Amino acid sequence: MDTPTTVVNVGTDLLAAAVEAQAAAVTRVDWRPPMPGTEDDLVAVATDPLRADANVRALTAMLEVQATLVDVAPASEVLGLERGQFLHAGPPIGWDRAAGPLRGALMGGAALEGLVDDPEDAVALFESGSSVSLEPCHHRGTVGPMAGVVTPSMWMWVLEDQRTGRRTFCSLNEGLGKVLRYGAYSPEVLTRLRWMGDVLGPLLQRAVRATTESQGPVDVTGILTQMLQMGDEAHNRNRAGTLMLLRDLSPAMVAAGDPADVAEALRFVGGNDHFFLNLAMPACKLALDAARGIEGSTMVVAMARNGTDFGIQVAGTGEEWFTGPAQLADGLYLGDFGPDDANPDIGDSAITETAGIGGFAMATAPAIVRFVGGSVPDALATTRRMHEITLGENPRWSVPVLEFQGTPTGIDVARVCRTGILPQINTGMAGKVAGVGQVGAGLVTPPAEIFPAALARLAELARARG
Repeated sequence: MDTPTTVVNVGTDLLAAAVEAQAAAVTRVDWRPPMPGTEDDLVAVATDPLRADANVRALTAMLEVQATLVDVAPASEVLGLERGQFLHAGPPIGWDRAAGPLRGALMGGAALEGLVDDPEDAVALFESGSSVSLEPCHHRGTVGPMAGVVTPSMWMWVLEDQRTGRRTFCSLNEGLGKVLRYGAYSPEVLTRLRWMGDVLGPLLQRAVRATTESQGPVDVTGILTQMLQMGDEAHNRNRAGTLMLLRDLSPAMVAAGDPADVAEALRFVGGNDHFFLNLAMPACKLALDAARGIEGSTMVVAMARNGTDFGIQVAGTGEEWFTGPAQLADGLYLGDFGPDDANPDIGDSAITETAGIGGFAMATAPAIVRFVGGSVPDALATTRRMHEITLGENPRWSVPVLEFQGTPTGIDVARVCRTGILPQINTGMAGKVAGVGQVGAGLVTPPAEIFPAALARLAELARARG
């Protein structure tokens, strides 16, 4: 019998290693069985005659969006938020199940709005629920990092796809450490937020409007394209993006404001490398929202966490949330903090990974491992692995070290269930006790069970269509 010149090994590497030890060439195929219990649903979805075209349309619609910055304005104006109404990150949740950082942010938000004098007094207000309401940011075209709390007086970035006129929104970034979005509500946190409302927001509004009138709106999608070439991944590293935003807005800021206010604002933004994150997030949401409601599509259009639950929404299942328990990130901690101090994953910022950047584009930003843990080879391997669960690539957002391959884009529920590979997210970590603030940053994946749940719903709809 002839000795084979090449061997294809599927699954475990044990046989491959043995064959290589005998100087034979081996091609490894990384195959895994599908997630348990998903076999019949995978068949139903695979044979759905709508699926292939629906996924092409969903991915195409997403990639066609060009996010531009058109305004900055209070949430009361652009979102219609009224006194006592609060938005939060993640899927729907009530005060009774809210995690520490979300509670802390809501308490601080209540004090900011003058509903209570002391944030601690807000506990009774939210427990009674008589004069306050909670709603997910996503339900109002908005995204919020970490706790994601938005109150009526907070100033919001306003992004628009000028081809369709659709808009999305996000609050202004406070920086790192003891900030409201991490659940802190000390006097310094509220003082900073009031300055952002009184000085920074109005100054940015004048600058954005003046820039738009003289040069056209700032191209946020274009900045994302450039920053990925400059070492950012647009979730936990936004240094280049922040500097490019300053480049575009600072001339109008200087012309539109009091010199002392401008100097303070430039120092604040220049000292906050995460400032651009709050533009990257609504840009990603604007793109993904274009794929919502496409019947038969298995593409994920949102991943979001409220500190208790992790939820996803899918293009072909409307506004339905599929939820499971939020996971604790594995990463690096600040100071003396450790795993016992951290809350499970929280925030809408996983919209970046949903769009194909953040953790999916870690190969563009190998320095990110200094912040979230892991190694440079891990970052490269993560980006390669995410291609196995996505529908395509984004030609705008390319990875130089991978021969300018587009970032993996369009998470496919069916591919996740078929491979068992979960989306990789890099994230900040909030303290589990209200008021603590940030305790670290790390890597996390969604709870595995939410993808079979979404697949089951997609299969049910496919069977109903016959």
